Amino acid sequence: MTIQIGDHLPDGTLAEFIETETEGCALGPNTFQVADLVRGKTIAILGLPGAFTPTCSNQHLPGYIRLADAFKAKGVDEIWCVSVNDAFVMGAWGRDQKATGIVRMMADGSATFTKALGLEFDLVAKGMGVRSKRYSMLVQDGVVKQLNVETAGFDVSSAEKLLEQLG
Repeated sequence: MTIQIGDHLPDGTLAEFIETETEGCALGPNTFQVADLVRGKTIAILGLPGAFTPTCSNQHLPGYIRLADAFKAKGVDEIWCVSVNDAFVMGAWGRDQKATGIVRMMADGSATFTKALGLEFDLVAKGMGVRSKRYSMLVQDGVVKQLNVETAGFDVSSAEKLLEQLG
């Protein structure tokens, strides 16, 4: 079953490659409980099929990086990019896209969280395994307030569209 507006995000674990060691976060991959991360926060999430893929690298993620200040001005605390890749790949892609400190590059390596959302996309026949559908969502204190899932191409999950929905 696909998550809907008004639903609570399922709890799960996401990993993030930490570039600078801080108290409580070691350098390298760190795992986080989704429920802990969303508590009391407003988060814009973009989900996409894969790091370093053409549409994801040229259009989807860059829009959220470019408009990060506009999201903050509308009350968004964090922007997450969630993909079914490992934390090392997401970290490298974040560095490549200059997303560090702007968008949290969250790895869902085994697609566990993506499957719990009901937003998995089976690309096994194309040799890419199970991936995430392309989507955007706004989450407030763990509750989905906006959800935009692509059916084909790239249109409804853009940063511009989600920002427009924030009013």
